[in-house]
Amino acid sequence: MAFAEYGDYDALGLAGLVRKKDITPRELVDEAIARAERLNPKLNAIIFKAFDQARDAAMTKPTDGLFAGVPTLLKDMRAGAVGMPTRTGSRLCPPMLADHDSTLVARFKAAGMIPLGKTNVPEFGILPTTESKLYGPAHNPWNLAHSTGGSSGGSAASVAARIVPIAHATDGGGSIRIPASCCGLVGLKVSRGRVTQGPDASDSTSGLSVDHVVSRSVRDTAATLDIDSAPDYGDPYFAPAAEGSYLEALSRKSRRLRIAVSFARLNGTPHDPEVTDAVRKTAKLCEDLGHIVEEATPPVDSAQTTPAFMTLWAANAALGVGMLSRMTGIAPSFDVVEGLTLSLYETGLKVSAVELMSAQQTLFRAARIMAKFHETHDAWLCATLDRPPLKLGMIDVDERDLRKAFTPIIDYVPFTAIQNATGQPAINLPLHWSKAGLPLGVQFVARNGGETMLLQLAAELEQAQPWISNKPALEG
Repeated sequence: MAFAEYGDYDALGLAGLVRKKDITPRELVDEAIARAERLNPKLNAIIFKAFDQARDAAMTKPTDGLFAGVPTLLKDMRAGAVGMPTRTGSRLCPPMLADHDSTLVARFKAAGMIPLGKTNVPEFGILPTTESKLYGPAHNPWNLAHSTGGSSGGSAASVAARIVPIAHATDGGGSIRIPASCCGLVGLKVSRGRVTQGPDASDSTSGLSVDHVVSRSVRDTAATLDIDSAPDYGDPYFAPAAEGSYLEALSRKSRRLRIAVSFARLNGTPHDPEVTDAVRKTAKLCEDLGHIVEEATPPVDSAQTTPAFMTLWAANAALGVGMLSRMTGIAPSFDVVEGLTLSLYETGLKVSAVELMSAQQTLFRAARIMAKFHETHDAWLCATLDRPPLKLGMIDVDERDLRKAFTPIIDYVPFTAIQNATGQPAINLPLHWSKAGLPLGVQFVARNGGETMLLQLAAELEQAQPWISNKPALEG
């Protein structure tokens, strides 16, 4: 295989070449590293390089795994890997090298993936853009002046730039789907409890956050879910059982679905016209494929759910920063954490147990509302983001006034946090681009446990309107 063709393959495609002995894992790793060395100075997507480790692994890797020899990258949050640090984008977290793999990373490696290093994140994954004081901004391959989204921005930029075909990501308020939208990728936020966070975590951010990947193809996303969704019986709860293999389900045509569609935010205010147009075109495509599409918006009260979400977010920020402070002996201050993080930490310290439980109950009620909505609608189609990817530098990470800091963010990401609050799965699909050439993702949401239906619908849309050949000029 000519190395120039590397970027034309998804992860399963590369693994197929390895199994046929058309190429070796070492050759794939060398190509990925060469691309990283060439492109990362522009992107700042990879913040820890484990290239020698990856080369060594490639020489001993079996060639019969589902993802045999496939280079990948791990987000600098929760993906513990031997010989790599996990700093969550914070100066407060020391660069300690892990002595064991997380369960998720161990499963990736067992399937044949070879991690090359860690990817850029905003501090503690708080923001929908990847700009931190520790690492600096990650740049969008489609336009370097724009944000990659966050918090899995480094992973998304690396996949969009064809450095790797697939990369680890997490989602606590849209952090898989937002960068997938910004970078033109498939981004599935799985149901709560679907993918283990063991052995070092069990219920990150009070159930708001989940792990999975960003990829360029629906089948890569489905195949990875077959690998990473096996139950870990030490977890506090589990998602509804899968309906067999997710990858195999893609070979079965999606049944005719009743799809609700929203063309504006929950409060009725409009999106950017290009975003609204992307949603309308997607709705029309669904109708053309035989699905029933009707305008409807779930009656979720954001005036209740947003404060409850922020209460949990602040309390968990206080927990995380406090644990690091005790471990390092360094008191949280403006010198070691960003202003926004420091304010969240201080706010979280004031949250009482009663306030925390009340916030959780509010989000549980929202989950009941969404479950009722899905009794009559199989899926909900909406915008992933309110407008095209932001320019870098538009969000002040040192803003201490939380209301002032989060108001523009809430407008930018009007829907994604709802699924983290309710535990539902949702998928971003890269079906549209703006007139300026920036990706415009749309989001489909399913009932809790509905990943199979989402993936089947996504595969149908991918076949009807393929996107995988769309490449940023940077990749060339």
